[in-house]
Amino acid sequence: MQNVTPSKLIGFFKPLTIILIAVGIVLVIFLGTSMYIVDQTEEAVVTRFGRYRQTTGPGLQFKLPFGIDKQYVVNVKSVQTEQFGFRTLQSGIASTYANQTNESTMLTGDLNIVDVEWIIQYRVVDPVAWTFNVMERTATIRDVSRSAINMLVGDRTIMDIMGPERSAIEAAGTEFMNETFRSYGLGIDVIAVKLQNIDPPAGVQEAFDDVNKAEQDMNRLINEGQQAYNAEIPRAKGEAERLIQVSQGYATERVNRAKGDVARFNSVYEEYRKAPELTRQRLYYEMIEEVFKDDKETVIIDRTFNNFLPLKNLDTSRNSGAASQEVR
Repeated sequence: MQNVTPSKLIGFFKPLTIILIAVGIVLVIFLGTSMYIVDQTEEAVVTRFGRYRQTTGPGLQFKLPFGIDKQYVVNVKSVQTEQFGFRTLQSGIASTYANQTNESTMLTGDLNIVDVEWIIQYRVVDPVAWTFNVMERTATIRDVSRSAINMLVGDRTIMDIMGPERSAIEAAGTEFMNETFRSYGLGIDVIAVKLQNIDPPAGVQEAFDDVNKAEQDMNRLINEGQQAYNAEIPRAKGEAERLIQVSQGYATERVNRAKGDVARFNSVYEEYRKAPELTRQRLYYEMIEEVFKDDKETVIIDRTFNNFLPLKNLDTSRNSGAASQEVR
C-alpha cells in the first residue's frame, strides 16, 4: 500500500475547502438577497426586472435573489409631518426651533404682511403610487402645501387670518391639498393642516396687540351683556306671565261671583214675589245673623222683653256679670 504523507493530504483537501467556502458564500448571498423583513407599520412593493409584481405585508418575506426582485418598503401606518416656517431642531421637554422666514412671510388680501407657520400631517394610502408615480415626493408635498396656504392667506384680511378664519383656512387647505395630490397620483391622504403661530411684522406688533386687546374687550363686554340679558329677560317674562295669570284668575273669580250674586238675587226675587212678607222677614233674620255671628257677648231680645229670639247660641262660659246690649 502506498504511503500517504501529510503534504499529500493537505493537497487533497485544499480544493475541497475552497469549494465549500465558495458554496457557503453563494448560500449566504442567496439567502441575503432572497429574504427580507417587513415591519408591522410597513408594506413592501416588489418589482421583478423593474416591473411591479406585488405588494407584501408585515413579516418575513421571500423573493428571487441576485437583484431579480427588488423590494421598496413604505411606511403606511404612521402619520408623517412636514413643518413650514420653522424647523424643530431638538424635540422633548426643552424643544428648540429655527424660523424659516422665506416660507412663513406672506401677503394678505388687504396688502398686509404676515408670518404664518403651519404643519401638515399625512399618511401613505397607496404604496405603489407613492413608490413609482412621483420622483421628488417630499419637494412636491412642500410646494403644493406652500401654494395652498399662500392662496388662502391672500384671499383674506390679516384680522380674519389671525381670528375667525383660522379654522376655515385649515379645512380649505386640507381639501385643496388632497385634491391636488390625488390628481398627481401621489398616493397620500392629508389628515390635517394646522396653523401654528400667526404674527404680524415686528414693526407693527404693538399696534396689532392693541387691536387684539380691543377686540377681546369687545367680545367680553358682549358676552357680559348677553349674560345679563339671559338673566333678566326670562325673569321679567316669567313675572309678566305670572301677573297675567293672576289677573285672569281674578277676572274669572269676579265674573263668577257676579253671576252667582245675580242668580241668588233672581232666586230671592222669585220667592219674594210669591211671599213678600215672609221673604222680607227671612232676609232680615239672615242679615242679623250675619252681623252678629262673631260676637260672643251680645244678647238679642225682643222689644217687649217677653222672650229671647232663637237666632244664635249664647256662650255660657263667659262671665255671667258681663254687660248685655239691647237691640231695639
